[in-house]
Amino acid sequence: MSGHNKWSTIKRKKEAQDAKKSKIFTKIVKEIQVAVREGGADPDLNPRLRLALQNAKGANMPKENIQRAINKANEEGANLQEVTFEGYTPGGVAVIIDCLTDNNNRTVSNIRAIFNKRGGSLGTKGSLSFLFERKGTFTIPISKIKNREEFELEIIDAGVEDIDEQDDVLILTCPREYFGKVNKKLEEMKIEPENAEIRAIPNEYKTVDLETAQKVLKMIEEFEELDDVQNVWHNLNITDEIAKAIS
Repeated sequence: MSGHNKWSTIKRKKEAQDAKKSKIFTKIVKEIQVAVREGGADPDLNPRLRLALQNAKGANMPKENIQRAINKANEEGANLQEVTFEGYTPGGVAVIIDCLTDNNNRTVSNIRAIFNKRGGSLGTKGSLSFLFERKGTFTIPISKIKNREEFELEIIDAGVEDIDEQDDVLILTCPREYFGKVNKKLEEMKIEPENAEIRAIPNEYKTVDLETAQKVLKMIEEFEELDDVQNVWHNLNITDEIAKAIS
């Protein structure tokens, strides 16, 4: 299992256990609002909205919250813009921070403050493009798959290039350009992902000692706690020692 996937698994378990649901819901609401603003309120005609609604259902978001987000999309989502930040944490671990914000100055200030406080360095946009590749990922509960062998053959034919089993789920990875095709195939198979998104997957991982890793992960958590932050991607190698220390 890659370091990035180990961190994804640990995050998934922690989010299921602690009080982070409101933060998760806030992220999904923003994504719904941007999707409606860009492509309308009909999920059948708006793939981005359809995906956001799938993720909302996977996060057990109440239907009334979802409908409220759709109804207020043109009002509350009008000023939301997508912004990405790139930089390095202590130990040379690369991070990419995807944001949805209605106040770019506030977001820049908050992101820069964490980099400065934690001894990192904020880079320019695109400076880490050589270290990451954007790919589609789908988290599928194994319990939803009736015939594992048949499922894997069909989903690989749709464009999936990697299937990683983690506890009770499968993590499917595909090239970004096949994301829509794989999502459509899952719909045809009547399998709803627990989560589906475009991730920044590292091309290489950075290994650091446990003390440095804990500083890096604390910094990542501070980024994730910001209201404007949707996702934080990194190339920290989550070794067994690190995974044991933080899980």
